[in-house]
Amino acid sequence: MTLLTGPLPGWLAIPALASLLVAAAALLAWRFIRARNMQVWLPAYLRRRKRPAVAGPTHVMFCFVDHFEPMHGKPPLEVQRARVDRWCRDYRALASRHRDADGRPPQHVFFYPEEEYLEEHLAKIAQLCRDGYGEIEVHIHHDNDTETNFRHTIQRFKTLLHERHGALPRHPATGELMFGFIHGNWCLDNSSPDGSWCGLDNELVLLRELGCYADFTMPSAPSPTQTRIINSIYYATDDPARPKSHDRGTPVRVGGQAQGDLLLVQGPLGLNWRDRRHGFVPRVENADIRANYPPTPARVDGWVDAGIHVEGRPEWVFVKIHTHGAPEKEAQVVLGPAVDAMHAHLEQHYNDGERYVLHYVTAREMFNIIKAAEAGLGGNPHQYRDFILPPPQASWAGAHEDGRRAMTGEMACTG
Repeated sequence: MTLLTGPLPGWLAIPALASLLVAAAALLAWRFIRARNMQVWLPAYLRRRKRPAVAGPTHVMFCFVDHFEPMHGKPPLEVQRARVDRWCRDYRALASRHRDADGRPPQHVFFYPEEEYLEEHLAKIAQLCRDGYGEIEVHIHHDNDTETNFRHTIQRFKTLLHERHGALPRHPATGELMFGFIHGNWCLDNSSPDGSWCGLDNELVLLRELGCYADFTMPSAPSPTQTRIINSIYYATDDPARPKSHDRGTPVRVGGQAQGDLLLVQGPLGLNWRDRRHGFVPRVENADIRANYPPTPARVDGWVDAGIHVEGRPEWVFVKIHTHGAPEKEAQVVLGPAVDAMHAHLEQHYNDGERYVLHYVTAREMFNIIKAAEAGLGGNPHQYRDFILPPPQASWAGAHEDGRRAMTGEMACTG
């Protein structure tokens, strides 16, 4: 047998070079995927189905949730106060310029961390909410926690929020204080691969027993805590012997009923080909508003196009985005021209009354509308904002419902 030596003939070199280029591209793509933990959720994204066509307008429920942490970075008290005061002043001005189809301004949901509680900060935020600009919910960062401590912490905090600041609704049938939840560091149900920032494999059960009406943590990409399920509203059943039980679940559907341990309401997750890096690399769209990833019209369009809905009610689309809005760098975006333009785009393109109808909702209202869809109700979702859980006192509806604009001991927003 004769062995070929020396350079390959031209007719062999071209396919060999092409193979090398393909292999190099595949390697780069895989590194891109792994660096962002996309292998967790990319299969679901590639298998996604388009939202069914609907007759009549699509109602867009838009919910902006905030991991609101005035003590982020451990600044002195004067800086914390300045952060909260800026929000009370600038968000009021921003939101007052916008209205949805129901005449409501944008609703900001302050998921306030238990471990950062300071009465004067919550008093100011509660007043902002009573004036019609949002609601307060529960956020927590914890590590290597125990069931006993977690139960005590949540019970104490939700009681404090309700009794001192008028936050959180009571369930009309049971009288129990109910709350929406976002887990610090994204580690719901002990989902970090190294077991940090939680410690509770039965956290879904605990949250249900403590009165959590729904979790709003996801999406968490590019964190490895991201679930395989994406762009969904679903029930998860806890396996107390394993972490990350919400990695699987059952979609909420018209005519169905609550099952398992916890309802999860996800925000949009996918690839953003419209705002590409270097002109050709797609961004990961994870519904996060940050200084290095401000909202754009293309992002807004992508959120709506994700088509998150209750199965059987595709004409109601749920858009939940999130931020960490208290630190100065992020507040510059969330309280600035980019978010102002975001709301303008929503109102101009998704509120014409014929193709789209826009509804600014809180997390509680989003939950209520989801449950109304599950119960088989349709039409205008605005009428179901308080379908199960009534408005808390620290909200526009709650304050007007009981005839009060302020609670004894509360501090007005400064600025």
